[in-house]
Amino acid sequence: MGSYVFDGQGSPLDQQPWWKTATFYQVYPASFKDSNNDGWGDLPGLISKITYLHSLGIDCLWVSPIFESPQKDMGYDVSDYQSIYAPYGTVSDVDTLISTCHRLNIKIILDLVVNHTSDQHPWFQESRSSKTNPKRSWYIWKPARYDADGNRHPPTNWRGYFAGSTWTWDEHTQEYYLHLYAPEQPDLNWENPECRQAIYNDTMRFWLDRGVDGFRIDTVNKYSKVTSYLDVPIADPTSRYQPAPEMWCNGPRIHEFIGEIHDVLAPYNAVSVGELSNTPDPKQVLPYVSASAKQLDMVFEFSVIRLGNGNLFQGKYMYTPFTLSQLKALTAKWQSFIEGTDAWTTVFCENHDNGRAVSRFGDTSTPEMWERSAKVIALWQTTLTGTLFLYQGQEIGMANMPEGWGIDEYKDIEAVNFMEEALASGDQRRIEKTKKGLAILARDHARVPFHWQGGENSGFTADEKTSWMRVHERREINAEDQTGDPGSVWAFYRHMLRLRKELADVLVFGTHKLLNPDDERVWSYVKEGHGGLKKKALVVMNFSKEPSRFVDAAIALGCGKDKVRLVVGTRWRADCGNQIEDEELLGPWEGRVYCNFA
Repeated sequence: MGSYVFDGQGSPLDQQPWWKTATFYQVYPASFKDSNNDGWGDLPGLISKITYLHSLGIDCLWVSPIFESPQKDMGYDVSDYQSIYAPYGTVSDVDTLISTCHRLNIKIILDLVVNHTSDQHPWFQESRSSKTNPKRSWYIWKPARYDADGNRHPPTNWRGYFAGSTWTWDEHTQEYYLHLYAPEQPDLNWENPECRQAIYNDTMRFWLDRGVDGFRIDTVNKYSKVTSYLDVPIADPTSRYQPAPEMWCNGPRIHEFIGEIHDVLAPYNAVSVGELSNTPDPKQVLPYVSASAKQLDMVFEFSVIRLGNGNLFQGKYMYTPFTLSQLKALTAKWQSFIEGTDAWTTVFCENHDNGRAVSRFGDTSTPEMWERSAKVIALWQTTLTGTLFLYQGQEIGMANMPEGWGIDEYKDIEAVNFMEEALASGDQRRIEKTKKGLAILARDHARVPFHWQGGENSGFTADEKTSWMRVHERREINAEDQTGDPGSVWAFYRHMLRLRKELADVLVFGTHKLLNPDDERVWSYVKEGHGGLKKKALVVMNFSKEPSRFVDAAIALGCGKDKVRLVVGTRWRADCGNQIEDEELLGPWEGRVYCNFA
């Protein structure tokens, strides 16, 4: 399998798993569509928009957490895996959502959060009730350390993802419990086999039996900790707590645990896509996604989407500008790492944890540049090898929150904690850099309510109601206007999703060869299919405001000029096809695809 699908080493295209050629669409339900006008998105609202996703060309819906939760981390703190958070709806609503999707031949996957639970989950409530409770070992408890003066300290010096220690003291049982994220998100102890079986039965089989088609698996490489629980070296002398991902990422038993998950999902033919952080080496990633290893179908690796981030622990929001050549190199690295293997990869540039792509990789300086660059990003994403994932609003070019909005508009626990830490430091430079970084990178940008139409609340909720997050001011960017506009960003995404399927042998499964890696304006690469036909596509994109020359298409494609055919360009319109202003130059933020076949 992998990229060798037409050369005798793999299977024909029509025998590939459905999820390889599928386009997945992530919905953040709190911000998608509010049906009852309480200011919070819900399942009936999502159900009402499935036909919209079908019209766009979506094959699989990914729903971010909807389970019962105190919402300390927007549902990534689950208190009951078999109940639904009441403002979203009910289990019956999930059943309706599943059947509605399936009637339109759309698959559905749920977000599975099993590295940790909420501290309100009955499992943890039992675990913290006493040291002798049978579920005590379902979580990770350790005694305190004391210094020479008798002061109490956590078991290790590890720093968590949301700032502060990974340990919280429990006064009742006089021990600390581990949490890589917020104190309200205690880590499950995957070393305990009874705990693992409960996870498999209560969270996976329960929903698979109800008809879901698989899971996006949160924090998938953090289940196996290094159980010696030792201090890590001091990397930041200014902090009591130190980054320690080597103590919980890709741990000693992780592939054993992931293998068990595979065995749970396999009888259902369910798809799995894991969130794989802190794993920048392809050699470490391959064992997770090799078909013969029987682990995960695919993973999200974050090198591209994290460009511009500072250190994920102390300085995540200390923004670091990057060049186009850096973006090219990372894309090429993760496009090519599966070649010659039986592994598979993903394509994405947005999700619920990052700023908007058009604001980070494009140009929002003017309405014209916004539209042009949003289409170039669409061309980039839809011509890459692997399974494509879109995030809600990406298809209409939704942008980051306006720079003029104050810090009080940021609701995310991570943003709030990092800002509080910066303010507590008293370092004005750090405070300003954190504010600037949040304006570009914060998770809140992706969580602004979806724009369905113009109006005060953009059709997300009734105009006279208050939305849980402030609605973006650029209400002219909305689905209603764009679905009726043959030259819109939405229309271009729809066209490219169809074209991607038509040319799947080249665009989805083809090899990737980067051209002119040091060009800081034009991004060019060749995609080549398999099977001896030498089918090639040349992708050229101008990532600048300046008209720019690009590579000779005939030379890049290895054919005569008479064989070069324009497949599509970002000037394409649904009502009149491709529009080219200059055959020799790419205009500002313009992209094209040429090929050597009819």
